[in-house]
Amino acid sequence: MTIQYPNPTSPLAGADDIRARAAAAAAVARLHAEAVDRDGRFPAEAIEALKTGRLLGVGIPIALGGEGASVEALAEVAYVLGKACSSTAMIFAMHQTKVACLVRHGQGAAWIEGAMRRIAGEQLLMASSTTEGQGGGNVRSSAAAVEVDGDSVALDRAATVISYGAQADGIVTVARRASEAAASDQVLCVFFREDYTLETVSGWETLGMRGTCSAGFRLRAKGSPEQVLPARYGEIHGRTMTPVSHILWSSAWAGIAAAAVERAQAFTRVAARGAGGQMPPGAVHYARAVSSLRQARALIAQAIDRYEAAAPESLDALDAQTALTMLKVEVSELALAATNGALRANGLAGYRQDGDFSIGRQLRDLLSAPVMIHNDRILANLATATLMAPVAASLRA
Repeated sequence: MTIQYPNPTSPLAGADDIRARAAAAAAVARLHAEAVDRDGRFPAEAIEALKTGRLLGVGIPIALGGEGASVEALAEVAYVLGKACSSTAMIFAMHQTKVACLVRHGQGAAWIEGAMRRIAGEQLLMASSTTEGQGGGNVRSSAAAVEVDGDSVALDRAATVISYGAQADGIVTVARRASEAAASDQVLCVFFREDYTLETVSGWETLGMRGTCSAGFRLRAKGSPEQVLPARYGEIHGRTMTPVSHILWSSAWAGIAAAAVERAQAFTRVAARGAGGQMPPGAVHYARAVSSLRQARALIAQAIDRYEAAAPESLDALDAQTALTMLKVEVSELALAATNGALRANGLAGYRQDGDFSIGRQLRDLLSAPVMIHNDRILANLATATLMAPVAASLRA
């Protein structure tokens, strides 16, 4: 199958142009999705298609070689990819989250701007390293510290997970600011492949999202002090890392659910035709799946509008933090509910691993959503943060 990639007609590509390139990349991802899942392998063909379509640097500003794409445009790409291959969509979402952190918090820093030019020019894939040791998904606590030695910095980090770490061209990682700093006093660092080595310490044999290849590694990196972003990580986390990751993850999950709902729609139509127009018993579950998907898409759209309209400092407010943080919790549950509904609508045809109506891969992939930064951890943290906040006195308060 030959895939034609539209080319941007101007330095700032429009949303339609980006969607066309995303659709071309998704066509490649779809061809290999079953093999990626079955073999637990990196979706190399799909990532190469993203590079060919110049989608890895699309969010970088025009002045730095990118296309200045909005978060909404990136979310649309994640959604389209999610319908084709879950792992490809999640890799795209994680990469673009890291790039967004560089864009918002690294402009004006010469080395970081050079890194963005390199990512856009060479279409480099950046991995994410935020969890380590026994901290699990607590990304606001780091054990490993940046060690400064004259004009160089070093980092030795036991990373529980580095998604697609072995296949990436670089890594964006959090660390303690210095050996004497508190665990929550963190910085964000950027290293390219020539700056670090990886030693595998654990594998990635999972129910779903198998192609993300999120193994554990010991990361040993060395670079210059300029490779540490000047902004405090607490600011980066609240204003960019959390909102962008939750929007893009949610968009990928909604795309996966949409693929399942499409299969349920196709099955329900075939079953109804075969029964002379009478709806099959599982049709009620199809209707519920459609409703869950609509709710998820509406929440994502609201979050995108809120994020793109907000001044960065306004995202520090408790209401904004709560809404954008809860997006991950709510969409992860809704996408899973939609996919489970699609399975029940299709019955045995959805339960089977073979056939056009199978829901197995999508369901297994979405089982990761509530436990990827565990929803219970998020809810517990929010409960603490909101305990002293007043309860709204009216509908629009």
